[in-house]
Amino acid sequence: MTIWIKKNLMRSQKNKIHLISGPRNISTALMYAFGNRKDCSVVDEPFYAYYLTEHPEMDHPGRAETLSSQSSEFAQVIEEVIGKEYPKDYVFFKNMAHHLDRADWRFLKELNNVFLIRNPAQLIASFAEVIPEPAMLDIGLKLEWEIFEYLCSDGQTPIVLDSNRVLEDPESALRLLCDRLGLPFSDEMLSWQAGPRAEDGVWAPYWYANVHKSTGWHKQKTSSREFPQRLQTLLEEASVYYDKLFSFSL
Repeated sequence: MTIWIKKNLMRSQKNKIHLISGPRNISTALMYAFGNRKDCSVVDEPFYAYYLTEHPEMDHPGRAETLSSQSSEFAQVIEEVIGKEYPKDYVFFKNMAHHLDRADWRFLKELNNVFLIRNPAQLIASFAEVIPEPAMLDIGLKLEWEIFEYLCSDGQTPIVLDSNRVLEDPESALRLLCDRLGLPFSDEMLSWQAGPRAEDGVWAPYWYANVHKSTGWHKQKTSSREFPQRLQTLLEEASVYYDKLFSFSL
């Protein structure tokens, strides 16, 4: 990270909200909620191409389109996306925890970080419908905990938000989140128009079908999906990290 970028991030730290999430975790809906605010720009998964380049073995749907749509150079993303000045009062970066694997995490110290977690049984069952044999890196929970510990060791108290909490009472959860972030709550965060949005990454057709059908917060059908027993060992390991993060949740 260059000295200029660090100063730029520090100057606007409170206005730069950085979501660190696992996949299949209402992260896109949360991005839409912030994107619906008139005072907030949003950026969808700026490190996806970097992650795919670091992990050529990952056969994600839309891989070629993703690699051609954004820079895979970590330093370039930091400078041109994270360090950029945005036209609105706030900017919301939606990011996946596993996209930060093998990355230099120092830039996170200059951002307002929010960790989004989900019951791992629901997360894994949903993810397995796209990637049939997910590993721990795919679902991101272990890495979320490691990044959380890293930030805590720097004296931060990162926000942890559980997706079920949001789905049970969206307005209450979002009001609390906004309060912790130091920005006013807006009713515009509670609903949006169905269909794709301009901020969607090129991978949206492969991952965002459910949220594109939505017009606001609702309980997802994945909550009652049968869990694939072949992934029981992964569930048991993931539950350890979920429980640790959940103990800090709003």
